[in-house]
Amino acid sequence: MSHEGRAREPIDTLTGAPARFYHAEGDRLRCELCPRACLVGEGQRAFCFVRANRGGQMVLTTYGRSSGFCVDPIEKKPLNHFYPGSSILSFGTAGCNLGCKFCQNWDISKARDSDRLQVATDPAAIARAARDHGCSAVAFTYNDPVIFAEWAIDVAAACREVGVKTVAVTAGYVTPAARPEFFAAMDAANVDLKGFTEGFYRRLCAAELGPVKDTLAWLARETSVWLEVTTLLIPGENDSPAEIDAMTRWYALALGPEVPLHFTAYHPDYKLDAPATPSATLVRARQQALDAGIRHVYTGNVHDTDGQSTYCAGCGTRVIERDWYQLGAWHLDERGACRSCGRALAGRFAARPGTWGPKRLRVVP
Repeated sequence: MSHEGRAREPIDTLTGAPARFYHAEGDRLRCELCPRACLVGEGQRAFCFVRANRGGQMVLTTYGRSSGFCVDPIEKKPLNHFYPGSSILSFGTAGCNLGCKFCQNWDISKARDSDRLQVATDPAAIARAARDHGCSAVAFTYNDPVIFAEWAIDVAAACREVGVKTVAVTAGYVTPAARPEFFAAMDAANVDLKGFTEGFYRRLCAAELGPVKDTLAWLARETSVWLEVTTLLIPGENDSPAEIDAMTRWYALALGPEVPLHFTAYHPDYKLDAPATPSATLVRARQQALDAGIRHVYTGNVHDTDGQSTYCAGCGTRVIERDWYQLGAWHLDERGACRSCGRALAGRFAARPGTWGPKRLRVVP
């Protein structure tokens, strides 16, 4: 029996909160949240480390706690078509349901919850902090919010009460059973498509590609969540012209040409010994994606104004100029349409661009 609909019980942030998305199998609990389907015995934790069996009940040990809060530019998520130039209150917890050897946030995602989670708060306080700092949204990021779904969903509900939107930055490794409730709480998502072969996912991520493709196609076709996708290009691992060609052709057909795609540069980190990504690789991959019919393709983690700016899919006019996280010339009208030809730009836009820029501000809700 699924515990998805059970009432919320009082929360003790030192021991965790009752979780959903599981069922009992004998004296063990089967997690239904991600495709790992961990079978967790009494006193044990799932692969993600933050979901535990305590007294025959699944608990989320990181509920109500965070490794810290920062106000970031929304383009850092990265989201280029979701209220450009605005600020976003970002936070994460600890743990992850993937085992990426190249993790760029390994100090958080690979941490035990007791090592990193020093800030305790509640959903209403987070929503107020975002509103009071003028943020367009709250981002669940730094580690994957799928593993703290109950906490993210509750925060999202509080945000909507005060007019603040919510963003999931995720690897999309979630089951068909859990993803409707999780993504119903989100206004936008950036999903990491880490590579495009099962071998890459199994060898470097301890995961599988198939469920990620399913999540992406479902988001694009079945939901109103604004979607953007990021692929970190790692030299010699997932950056070959053949793999990029296969990925972008699938992408254009399965997700549609209007879903923005970000190619970002890898830098050596955690357990993978690979060189940093040359800028030329990003430029080549971007052109391959454009040739495949994807209309909005970006480069990241490098200085490339051309590759980071947004162009009208109708007439080719540069409608949003970007230099890293700083916006320049803005050529959209108040409806989010190109001033030259009148074609609407896919995305979510305010009447005027935000002015947050590249600043980063630490806050305590």
